[in-house]
Amino acid sequence: MVSIILCTYNRDSLLPNAIRSVLHQSYPDWELIIIDDGSTDHTRSVVQQFQSKYKRISYHFQANAGLAKARNAGLRRAKGSFICFVDSDDELSAAHLEKRVRFLNEHPSIDFLHGGMKLIGPTEKQYVVDMTDTTKKIHLSKCHIGGTFFFRKNILKKVKGFQPIPFGEDFDFYLRVKKIFSTRKVRFPTYRYHLDSENRLCDIYTELLLK
Repeated sequence: MVSIILCTYNRDSLLPNAIRSVLHQSYPDWELIIIDDGSTDHTRSVVQQFQSKYKRISYHFQANAGLAKARNAGLRRAKGSFICFVDSDDELSAAHLEKRVRFLNEHPSIDFLHGGMKLIGPTEKQYVVDMTDTTKKIHLSKCHIGGTFFFRKNILKKVKGFQPIPFGEDFDFYLRVKKIFSTRKVRFPTYRYHLDSENRLCDIYTELLLK
């Protein structure tokens, strides 16, 4: 089974698209774990509408604590042999799980996948702060985007989740994984990464770091 972790905060209008993209997966064996990081909008009722029809969707509310702690809350609840994420303003293409599960099954020496996304939105938002040199920007294709991470659950025995740092928790997690496990960047663009959503953390921190 694949455990899909979806963390959200005040995204009730965008959330249905992310959830439907999970429901449309060609790979049938999955669970969707939704972590509501303190939303004050209609997120709970939106999720309940899906839960009434699909029992593989679980919902967990917590006081607002930030993305890293929300993801860790999802990791603690994950039951699958594989784990991945979908952000509440993004989507998975129908073959996302199938292609990544097949890749890991065909390459048993590899433990962690990243990359493989389609960028949706304005070109100017395709560039973000370079975590190795915060005075510069780089293209998103060169970044390690948490939504694209797909890995074997056993890595969590040695890499204890995401660190609650101000920015770059995805890159930090990847670096800690890479020290111990085999990683691979994939090319098939099955993660649909939206750039035009409001209040994206990436945009907020890019502006702060480049001031």
